[in-house]
Amino acid sequence: MALGALGAGVAALVEGRAIDHPPGVLAPDEPTQRLVQRAPFAHGEYELTPLADFELEARVLSVEKYSMDGGARVSPIDFALGWGPMSDSAVLSHFRISQGARFFTIYPDEQAIDLQTAMRNASNMHLIPADGTLKDRLKRVKPGSIVRLRGQLVSVLGPNNFTWRSSLSRTDTGNGACELFYVEAMEKL
Repeated sequence: MALGALGAGVAALVEGRAIDHPPGVLAPDEPTQRLVQRAPFAHGEYELTPLADFELEARVLSVEKYSMDGGARVSPIDFALGWGPMSDSAVLSHFRISQGARFFTIYPDEQAIDLQTAMRNASNMHLIPADGTLKDRLKRVKPGSIVRLRGQLVSVLGPNNFTWRSSLSRTDTGNGACELFYVEAMEKL
């Protein structure tokens, strides 16, 4: 019995471990975004209004799942994502990355690239899975994974006058700077 519990614990640790990569840029391109004007659509008890078609290939820097905050019913997971230099293990070795309360923070050491470049090549994205199957797939993604995500940046209207709006810039920081990303497709690379 104890041996089985130990084996299950070891398996859980291995399964949740970040994926390592050798040095080198793994996702060289910036996200692509095209502003759109489309009618709102229903997503469960929420109304989503598309703001832009959005696609990116990026390295997952951190994953945070939510179940209790005000947005968890529409966006149960956040990915901190990096592209360009922020997809390179050699660059990332000079940063500590944390996520929580719908924010992500990077802490550079003295040898890190400048913070402005780092922040232009990384973002915290609040993910709205298009369906339950995609939700399950997104929740299984580990830090270090290289993913291609496609969908739309949106604004959300929900029960009790709940509102949430995506940033449309990769250069902003702070409150309101995250992308609210309705994910229609994900590919692990």
